[in-house]
Amino acid sequence: MAGNAMYNLTYGLFILTAKEGEKDNGCIINTVTQVTTEPNRITIAVNKSNYTHDIIVNTGIFNVSVLTENSKFETYKHWGFQSGRDVDKTEGITFSRAENSVIYIAEETNAYLSAKVVSATDLGTHTLFLADVTKAECLSDDPSVTYSYYQKNIKSAPKTDVKKKGYICTVCGYIYEGDVLPDDFICPWCKHPASDFEPIDK
Repeated sequence: MAGNAMYNLTYGLFILTAKEGEKDNGCIINTVTQVTTEPNRITIAVNKSNYTHDIIVNTGIFNVSVLTENSKFETYKHWGFQSGRDVDKTEGITFSRAENSVIYIAEETNAYLSAKVVSATDLGTHTLFLADVTKAECLSDDPSVTYSYYQKNIKSAPKTDVKKKGYICTVCGYIYEGDVLPDDFICPWCKHPASDFEPIDK
């Protein structure tokens, strides 16, 4: 199966943010879909290993900031390649706070949505949240980034040591060193499965 065929699906990339107590957090997701207009509802799929997932389960509210083609790879690294359990993702970041008290990102984005969870469906590795949109604001006219555009124009080319033997994540460039990549391996940076890794043996 050609795993990279999935990159051709027309979905975007987003910064999902949530807040519990005094703790703000966020992560990168690629599945936000409007499912009805009356009421205005969206679904998001969030990996259970993400700290943001747990906050949404506990609070039932979140914001989605829609990334644009002008977004930088460093933004994806910041929100996607480290855990809010280990770092404060708001440190050194410019953000605004919406009416629901959750932050949103106004730079490199063209809109944000605030939402309140209606229901949650267990998908195994992910939870699918159905939510009412409680507020929506446009921030710029810049085109939204698609996953395909990110792969071709934003993602940095992985830097590999030609003497290394192992497997490289085609999404974020993480290198797994070893002769055999376990079938159930999950990338520690971007949370993609073993099917998104390619062998390196140079």
